Amino acid sequence: MIVAFGTYDAARHPRAGILTAGLRAHGYAVTELNHPLGFSTAERVRMLRQPWRLPLLLIRLLTCWALLVRDDLAHRRAHGAPDALLVGYLGHFDVVLARLLHPRTTVVLDHLVFAADTAADRGARGLRVRLLRGLDRLACACADVVVLDTAEHRAMLRDPARGVVVAVGAPDAWFATTPAPDGGTLTAEDPLRVVFFGLFTPLQGATVLAEALAAALPRAAAAGRPLEATLAGSGQDHAAARAVLDGVPGVRWIDWVEPDALPGLVAAHDVCLGIFSDTPKGLRVVPNKVFQGLAAGCVVVTSDTPPQRRLLGEHLELVPPADPAALADRLLELTDPDRLAAARARAGDAVEQIRPAAVVGPLRVALAARGVRP
Repeated sequence: MIVAFGTYDAARHPRAGILTAGLRAHGYAVTELNHPLGFSTAERVRMLRQPWRLPLLLIRLLTCWALLVRDDLAHRRAHGAPDALLVGYLGHFDVVLARLLHPRTTVVLDHLVFAADTAADRGARGLRVRLLRGLDRLACACADVVVLDTAEHRAMLRDPARGVVVAVGAPDAWFATTPAPDGGTLTAEDPLRVVFFGLFTPLQGATVLAEALAAALPRAAAAGRPLEATLAGSGQDHAAARAVLDGVPGVRWIDWVEPDALPGLVAAHDVCLGIFSDTPKGLRVVPNKVFQGLAAGCVVVTSDTPPQRRLLGEHLELVPPADPAALADRLLELTDPDRLAAARARAGDAVEQIRPAAVVGPLRVALAARGVRP
């Protein structure tokens, strides 16, 4: 039996749900002992960058831990010790508790985010980054197996041999989305519907995509091949992106979309935009939205980086990082119905390899090596 353990929030951050669903699909018995902390990634990073906010984090964390300890003791009385603990995403602190409660059990940490790397990408410097780097190292030291999403992230471990690369994948809910009313086809008169969703962080290159849309929308209208864009979310670079697109027709802004409604929103569009920065972190990741866009039946346009090309390159529309002109040109190309249809066919061929049951393959191998089998 595997216990998925921690304060993760699978509704906001679906990674833990993807791993548990994938393992269950292969016959593993997975029980969840989970009390979500209730903070988003942005809120956690803000607290780590602003120390005066940490008492709130500590109080909430200790409250959740008390519940986890209670549930863990009850679970062990009923079922005995688990074969492995899977500590969910953003489990930098939770993995310490998991190790203390189960010193002889295999502990797997889903280390999708390095705290120091994320804080640095969002502008933090100096002592805070060094402290967060220490937290990353402590978290990884408490785990027997560290799950990363790319080979580039695995190389950042002090002991890469303990790391296993598991692609992010997409939750089952994204594959159950209703297709667009027109069946995904596009005529010369129809607008190309483009969607971006996210936290508008430097990693995502929000200002790059805004500059690209500011160029592409008028050009598409002038060519008689209209283009419409929906931008959902808010965050660090939201105001800057909005300023770039101020007065540009064809843009719809949505500040917040509930997680349950997001798959349907994306599926109603033709193209899903990925990430476009050339920051160090931007060059190391394959973001959630790439997998989710493919699962929702969209053509996905994203940056041409080594991990994205290596994992899904033949199924994606790749453009150079931090190049708004190239992104604008690619969007204009996709207003052509034939080019869009060909891109949609390439994207559709990726669906089976991004399902939860497929992406957990390397984790199953790592578990089997430690004697943990269905």
